[in-house]
Amino acid sequence: MTRKVPTVYDVAALAGVSIATVSRVFRRPDQVTQATKDVVQTAVRDLGYVPSGSARGLAARRAGAIGLCFPDFDGIDELRPVRFTTGPVPVLPDPAGDFEPTGDLYISEVMRGTEIEAWRHGLAVTIAVARGTGRTEIFDNLAGRVDGMVTLSRTVPDDLLAHIARRIPVVVIAGPRTDDDYDHVTTDNAAGMRAMTEHVITAHGITDLAFIGGPPDSPDAKHRFDGHREALRAAGLRVPRGPRKRGDFTRSGGRAIGRALLADGDLPRALICANDQTALGILDVLTQAGVRVPQDVALTGFDGIDGTRLSSPRVTTVHQPMLELGRAAVDTLLRRLNDPQQAPESRTLPVEVLLRESCGCLPVASNETDFS
Repeated sequence: MTRKVPTVYDVAALAGVSIATVSRVFRRPDQVTQATKDVVQTAVRDLGYVPSGSARGLAARRAGAIGLCFPDFDGIDELRPVRFTTGPVPVLPDPAGDFEPTGDLYISEVMRGTEIEAWRHGLAVTIAVARGTGRTEIFDNLAGRVDGMVTLSRTVPDDLLAHIARRIPVVVIAGPRTDDDYDHVTTDNAAGMRAMTEHVITAHGITDLAFIGGPPDSPDAKHRFDGHREALRAAGLRVPRGPRKRGDFTRSGGRAIGRALLADGDLPRALICANDQTALGILDVLTQAGVRVPQDVALTGFDGIDGTRLSSPRVTTVHQPMLELGRAAVDTLLRRLNDPQQAPESRTLPVEVLLRESCGCLPVASNETDFS
């Protein structure tokens, strides 16, 4: 005999509450007392009830999910076939050549913040990478399945982003609003890099600085260079028109820059890098070449990824709240969904300079190791 599938009506009857209350427990848990949630959840478990996401979506005319799309940072354009074997495990020396750590740590933290805030509001997150020549199709397809989109600046062309924003809300991470009609969430890139450069000049007396930039179309890289220039100008130093070198925000790109700087034979006294991955890549090359950091060259980054705390020496950096960026993007998206007519906004999160050994600062004394 086929067992009757429990319904929301059965849950409401067993819990002794209204159907509307059961619905609020699933869709708006913050509007229900803990005691009511406990009663409803107990009834759900006892009955084996599984809420229908599609039915709830149809009733609310929403998918119950937001999309997160970001660019291809790993540089993968083709993959080797997956091989399966039952043979012996090879034992090989690990060559000391280039490698790229799996994943982009900045993106990982932003993703985590997005997922956490979506979870708080009972929403799912659908993630896609706009990779290769089909990146616009990937973005467009994802937009058709979700209630709104969170994306990094320059993931897809501006005209496609504007087209999507006419259908569903779009929040862009990085870069303030210009003349577009969607919301932006960013950090105070210019102020952070200005404070970092001022520290290197005033605290360490270094006046021979070179800025290592990011991709030319990155708004974050541009604003960080602007902050660097402001600090040089305020100190009465020569202000360059462009970065000494440009990277692609990856560690392998930083290594390439490090090799190029050594080949030029004209290392500055300090390297101010547009992001941490670039700084860590340069540190790899300088260390291998016997160049001492910070005794010969001071080095700084920007982002605050864990790798800068684990390097030797630890890298001085500007910490931006990456997890909070993801959370703020979802919060902004929900504000837009609840009030589609509000004016587009740009929200800026604060940053902080973390002083470590790579710029010449002594380590802070501590009685215990902090792995938090």
